[in-house]
Amino acid sequence: MSFEAKGIITAMVTPLTADYKINEKGLRKLVNYMIEGGVHGLFVVGTSGEFYGFTAEQRRDAFQICIDEAKGRVPVYAGVNGITTAEAVSYAQMAEEVGADAISVLTPMFISVTQAELYQHYADIASSTKLPMLLYNNVGKTNVNIAVDTVVKLSKIKNIVGVKDSSGDFTLTSEYIRNTYQAEKPFYVLSGRD
Repeated sequence: MSFEAKGIITAMVTPLTADYKINEKGLRKLVNYMIEGGVHGLFVVGTSGEFYGFTAEQRRDAFQICIDEAKGRVPVYAGVNGITTAEAVSYAQMAEEVGADAISVLTPMFISVTQAELYQHYADIASSTKLPMLLYNNVGKTNVNIAVDTVVKLSKIKNIVGVKDSSGDFTLTSEYIRNTYQAEKPFYVLSGRD
């Protein structure tokens, strides 16, 4: 698997029409605006993209529109966030079907999980797809934090290629880097508050 996460990867908003449908024209315009502005990738239907407000069909439409409009100029990272593992697996498979370049997966929300359960959650999602997968730590939104040891264990799974840390805790981010720097394969640590 050849994959590289680099540069500015924008967490996109998802434009809607007045009747709450995906605004295809607006989304295509936004994709081009971002790419012409020099971004190196697009996070689609993540926390900034308000994933929680969309049906599966709307997510598929947003993924497809962004992939189609990006035309391979930059990678498209599909947000496959779900409350349950099964839900996230279904979105991961959807992202692969429509041609996403990678997926980003938020920790479960609304439930408390142990680190062992969190490991299994991510391992199950990774095994459901061939796409490169980024773990997504956003404790402020989910109240679930991915421990450094858990990230290290997950980094050994072939298609788990990195972690996006939106915790705002730079000590944690630096520990992710320090503990995965010498990994057997490239492992990317991204940081951004979105």
